[in-house]
Amino acid sequence: MGQEQKKVPKTGPRKVPGIYHGVFPFVPHRAFFEKEALAYPVGRRVYRILKELGVGIEFTGSHNRVTGIPGKGPGEAFFEGKRTLVAGVRKTLDFQTCKPSAHYQLPLVTGCPGHCEYCYLHTTLGKKPYVRIYVNIDDILNRAKSYIDTRAPEVTVFEGAATSDPLAVEPFTGSLAKAVRFFAEQDKGRFRFVTKFTNVEPLLKIKHNGHTTFRFSVNARAVIDSYETGTPRLNQRIDAASQVRAAGYPLGFIIAPVIVFDGWEDEYRELFILMKDRLGDGDGITLELITHRYTLKAKKIIRDVFPATTLPMREEDRKFKYGQFGYGKYVYPKEKMKEISDFIHSLIETNLPKARIEYFI
Repeated sequence: MGQEQKKVPKTGPRKVPGIYHGVFPFVPHRAFFEKEALAYPVGRRVYRILKELGVGIEFTGSHNRVTGIPGKGPGEAFFEGKRTLVAGVRKTLDFQTCKPSAHYQLPLVTGCPGHCEYCYLHTTLGKKPYVRIYVNIDDILNRAKSYIDTRAPEVTVFEGAATSDPLAVEPFTGSLAKAVRFFAEQDKGRFRFVTKFTNVEPLLKIKHNGHTTFRFSVNARAVIDSYETGTPRLNQRIDAASQVRAAGYPLGFIIAPVIVFDGWEDEYRELFILMKDRLGDGDGITLELITHRYTLKAKKIIRDVFPATTLPMREEDRKFKYGQFGYGKYVYPKEKMKEISDFIHSLIETNLPKARIEYFI
């Protein structure tokens, strides 16, 4: 199972003395700024750090329409996009809903520097999926406060990683730290985000009041090693999760996508045994479980960008199903879903009996 995708440069992690007391898991090859982004403290911070890192910076009229990113074929365009950071002011402050994990998205970042072959964002971020950060964090948090006030006395939950991995660019923005502090003061607001990255140390000492749930995306070791290029390995993520738990954050895991392949049972058994060894019986931990699915559009993009992919995408092995947004996708058939569900649930009962399963899809 799996192969090594070639011509993928290592962009991190890097330690840069004097700039940031931590690790940069992602250092872009180039950056683009809206000029108005420099009117905001976050924009000026990002600009200064990039300059000190020696990253070339150009200006763009809009963070939504960036030209100047190289790349001719699908693969080259994809990887050059992933090596690009764009800073802009988010104009739209109406938040999208975010089922099933939260009430609303909290738009801090769009995009991710990871190269995960199966990523559901392949079909939404374009041929050159650059990483976009929003510098008007105060406007975004003020808008979140209005949503909280409108829904009070109910608690409103915000997802910070619906279309991104914000921890990957946290050394530049500091936006997650600010969001954690903001939600610590909200009686009726809660924050959650998920990450594959491990640069957690600067967030560990922040006063969070248990209002931010820190979640990690994990998978069988073979899945991570084969399909999650440019991200930390399994043991590193579990180590980071242990630190987060020790800091008192509510902790969760997304196990996604659960993929069936030769030997998958042994691989997922190893995952849960490792989690048990490091995290005990799972008390206070939440689990979100998502089986592998794909659209035909995503399949084409994946094969264009990763021509040697071994992702299992045979329509004859799947069931066609319409999703909540009206498009069709290929999921495991009912019998296979039951087999996967029964097996994963048995692993949880054996290894993490006190963990709470939020959903299995």
